Amino acid sequence: MSHRNRPKPDLREIGLRIRGLRGDMRQEELASQLGVSQGQLSKVESGKVAPTLEILLGVATKFGKSLDWIVRGESIQ
Repeated sequence: MSHRNRPKPDLREIGLRIRGLRGDMRQEELASQLGVSQGQLSKVESGKVAPTLEILLGVATKFGKSLDWIVRGESIQ
């Protein structure tokens, strides 16, 4: 099966959605709740690195959002 046509996740958009969910919460606070460093969360939010599955699941659980929405900006139909 070819993976060439599979859309690549937009790391910048994923980071912006996570940043938006964080709202007024400090990066340090959310990072601590997710079990990552503030620097790692900063890199994720700025789109420099892909979030780990653990970060994605933690954000989804904390903010009540689907993984589809966080990763692709789409809601489950």
